[in-house]
Amino acid sequence: MKMEPIELDEADRRLLDVLQQDCALSNQELAQRAHLTPPTCLRRVRRLVEAGVIERRIAVLNPERVGAGLTVIVEITLAEQAAERMAAFEALVAEVPEVQQCYRVSPGPDFVLVLLVVDMAAYHALVHRLFTAANQVRNVRAFFSVHRSKFAPRVPGLISS
Repeated sequence: MKMEPIELDEADRRLLDVLQQDCALSNQELAQRAHLTPPTCLRRVRRLVEAGVIERRIAVLNPERVGAGLTVIVEITLAEQAAERMAAFEALVAEVPEVQQCYRVSPGPDFVLVLLVVDMAAYHALVHRLFTAANQVRNVRAFFSVHRSKFAPRVPGLISS
């Protein structure tokens, strides 16, 4: 289900850009960096949260520093492409913490997943749990990251340069 974008003015865009850089700022610091008053800043952030523009605020960790150093990009093709099978697979992987991202794609495989696991043994255990015939998986193609050269979880182009 595709959601319609909401109308964002320049102040909203500045605010979102600053939040994407550091969501741990106090309201006072956030307001100062976004060129807003603190009450206006707080009101706008609440509105953006309620509108679903801000889904959540998180800390981005370095996986290698916390012992979860194997990133795997996996292409999944299901045995059947019926809507209920696709939805069931999405629901299944949504509950698995090692699945960092899940995209339904076209053309090609049905899904592309980004997994973050401790090591190869953990990956194999996950494969046996998730990508079995019981879950209607026909084909799995995995790519193992050997080096992360960029990771930027932000929406680009909010403010004009």
